[in-house]
Amino acid sequence: MKFPAPLSVEWLSGFLSAETHGSIDLQLTGINEIHRVEKGDLVFVDHPKYYATCLNSAASAIIINTANVDIPAGKTIFVVADPFEAYLKIVQHFRPFSAATQAIDPSLQAGEGTYIAPHVTIGKSVVIGKNCTIHPHVTIADHTIIGDRVVVQAGTVIGSDAFYYNTKKNRDSWYKRMESCGHVVLENDVEIGAQCTIDRGVTAATIIGAGTKMDNLVHIGHDVTVGRNCLFAAQVGVAGGTTIEDGVTLWGQVGVSKTLTIGANAVVLAQSGVPSSLAGGKTYFGYPAEDASLKRRELVWIKRIPALWKKVMED
Repeated sequence: MKFPAPLSVEWLSGFLSAETHGSIDLQLTGINEIHRVEKGDLVFVDHPKYYATCLNSAASAIIINTANVDIPAGKTIFVVADPFEAYLKIVQHFRPFSAATQAIDPSLQAGEGTYIAPHVTIGKSVVIGKNCTIHPHVTIADHTIIGDRVVVQAGTVIGSDAFYYNTKKNRDSWYKRMESCGHVVLENDVEIGAQCTIDRGVTAATIIGAGTKMDNLVHIGHDVTVGRNCLFAAQVGVAGGTTIEDGVTLWGQVGVSKTLTIGANAVVLAQSGVPSSLAGGKTYFGYPAEDASLKRRELVWIKRIPALWKKVMED
């Protein structure tokens, strides 16, 4: 999430009631999670396991729960008792909940030739390009950006909150939602089927690349990047933070785990499971998804086991 205007270290220190160390002259332009940080960003960390990762990331400032760390040159740390609560305070300040008063927010910017059917719900600060078709009962959440010639079929939800929780065993509720302040981008010529769900980024964007087509009942998790001209059949599910490169085909009921990469022009056959990254330009099948030709041979040998066992016993 980008801030409306750059924030000074002094202002943010006072806002968070934080102890500050390091550079005091920074101007902070946004807040991001560790997988998406850029120069100028603020990130939070509350576990020693991840201190070094955050301190040595592209982030310019780190919200942390100890001052006993080595601060890289040119960076700032904000020391607070609970960095996660500090993150929530920032998000709630800059992206506060605001109840809708009508189905389509008046801030909508829609291009020439775009058709929006009855019973569509559109949130605040949404941009839709030219010659798009938005079918009935679609929900498009705040800050979504949609390109030209995009089709969204009935009942789909674009921009639902990320399934992303901070886990602590020492409180009544183990799972506390990490509030989403990111958004969704659908590039030109994307088509989304009926009853699909595309989660917005936690702090950045979930991106569906130009020309990609999705069948019905597809789920795309938070902060996923889908490349250009991909094809997803029905009931595909992609977990958060995953990168799917250009030209990938996922056939029906393929499940893809989080924070991995599927290389360009890979094909994953129906009902396969992808727990780790796959190289591009190959066809995969099974769980865990492997080269389809090898997997087929394996299945053939599995079918031969009873006969082989019988022969062994007879001998």
